[in-house]
Amino acid sequence: MTLSGKRILLVIGGGIAAYKSLDLIRRLRERGAAVRCVMTAAAQQFVTQLSVGALSADHVFADLFDRQDEHDVGHIRLSREADLIVVAPATADLMAKLANGHANDLASTVLLATDKKVLMAPAMNPRMWAHPATRRNHATLVKDGVSFVGPTKGEMAESGEAGEGRMAEPLEIVAAIEAQFDSRPKPLAGRKIIVTSGPTHEPIDPVRYLANRSSGKQGHSLAAALAKLGAEVHLVSGPVAIADPAGVATVHVETARQMQAAVESLLPADAAVFVAAVADWRTAGSAEEKIKKVAGEGPPALQMVENPDILAGVGHHAKRPYLVVGFAAETQDILKNAAAKLSKKGADFIVANDVSQDSGIGPGGVMGGDRNRVRIVSKSGVEEWPELSKEAVAARLAELIAERLKTTVV
Repeated sequence: MTLSGKRILLVIGGGIAAYKSLDLIRRLRERGAAVRCVMTAAAQQFVTQLSVGALSADHVFADLFDRQDEHDVGHIRLSREADLIVVAPATADLMAKLANGHANDLASTVLLATDKKVLMAPAMNPRMWAHPATRRNHATLVKDGVSFVGPTKGEMAESGEAGEGRMAEPLEIVAAIEAQFDSRPKPLAGRKIIVTSGPTHEPIDPVRYLANRSSGKQGHSLAAALAKLGAEVHLVSGPVAIADPAGVATVHVETARQMQAAVESLLPADAAVFVAAVADWRTAGSAEEKIKKVAGEGPPALQMVENPDILAGVGHHAKRPYLVVGFAAETQDILKNAAAKLSKKGADFIVANDVSQDSGIGPGGVMGGDRNRVRIVSKSGVEEWPELSKEAVAARLAELIAERLKTTVV
């Protein structure tokens, strides 16, 4: 219940991304927040007041001149009774209104009348987001103290349109909201930390590749946990189906060699944590055309070559970070293999876990699942942690990294 007792005023703007606001309401209430909603006239073309009210379990406000609403609450109280105002989706129109002081409907009036923090999640066509007017408005709002989450890059609702302008996913917005209320000490403030996450895909031909069964959940959770402790986090992620963590600079790669280049370009850093399940091998050369199956000839012979060892490369690098942490995903001899990796790869400690199908962790095991059980292997011995959610493992590991970095000078 990370947002327990917090009062969120959600302003829903008019755009196809408004459907995501329904899931956002549910996610916020799951975490204990009370959610009250204001909808623009355009928003009601995409989602209904009935659905928003059902999910928020509160009255939905839509009309500046509604006699009953003004009598009961009033737009001034509405704007100030919340602990935080969130605008999702934040359209180009809503951004322009607030940046230039316009107040001609309930949503814009509430935004102009508030004395509380405002968090916006922009959503619009890429050309609208890139337009000089929108860029000016964005810069003005940032200067005025408005916070932003997103937009992200991807496919648009319009056919054939893609680029930067997609609204951040609901869980990304939730993370940004939680960050607004996070008053904990920031022991990693001023620290630069590199994290790798996910699998790598090594192409065989245009449609096939070699990969590992990594979902990226553990690495992404760790990046988010480090950012919450104040670190400047650079996440190098292989292909995953989960959203980039909020407050983290993410670089997307596909192959091991691309991941190695991205990591080395980010040096120097205070710490580097290698969570990614990098493919150990790749084919000597990727076929330019799809390799066709020929009846009676059997499978083609693939010549394999070894991929770069990214952990060892950084562990012995001239710009080696003060703290280097590796992950060991093993199916047998867990501690023996982790100890061998510790000395061979120049790591300060290894986070070892059992990824076998009989590990006893969930129906699908660690890879792809939501839980993990790790052992911290270092020169001083082995520390066993109980089975935890991957988010809890990440939070605990981030605290350990912060503790280890205490002795270094920023």
